[in-house]
Amino acid sequence: MAFCKIQVVGNLGRDPELRYTPGGRPVTEFSVAVNQSTKNQQTGEWVEATDWFRVSVWGDRAERSAESLRKGSRVLVDGRFRTREYETKDGRKGLSLEITADNVVPLDKREQDGTFAGATGAPGGPAPAPAPGGPGNAPPGRGFDDTEIDELPF
Repeated sequence: MAFCKIQVVGNLGRDPELRYTPGGRPVTEFSVAVNQSTKNQQTGEWVEATDWFRVSVWGDRAERSAESLRKGSRVLVDGRFRTREYETKDGRKGLSLEITADNVVPLDKREQDGTFAGATGAPGGPAPAPAPGGPGNAPPGRGFDDTEIDELPF
C-alpha cells in the first residue's frame, strides 16, 4: 500500500463532528484552512491564498479531538494524504484534499490548571481568525482508508 505523509498547520473551519461506526468505532471529521501569502511579482502586492483540507481522526484520538477542538482552533495535523476527484451538482469536476490524521496537536493558548500553555507546554499565542471562504465551499468526500469504508455511518 502506498500513501503520502503530510503535516499542516492551520485553523478549523467548523466544529468537529464526532460519529460512531456501526461497530462502535469513533471517527471525527473537520476542515482545516491553511493560509499562504505570496507576493505578486508584477504588482508587488501580497496575495493571500487558502487551501482547505478535510481531516478524519479515528479511535481514541477522534474522541479527544471532538472534545478539545472548536471552530477557529489552531492545530498541527500529521497524517496520510490523498486527493479525490468529485463532480459538483452542476457537472464541474473538482479535487478534494483529504488527510487521515495520525496525530492532531492543538496549538492554541489555553488555560490549564491556572497556567497558559501551548501544545508542548510552551507559551502560545492567540489563534488567528479562520480564513474567509469557509468549508461551506469544501467538496464532499471523506478522509479514510479504503479498508474502513464499510464502517462509515454516514
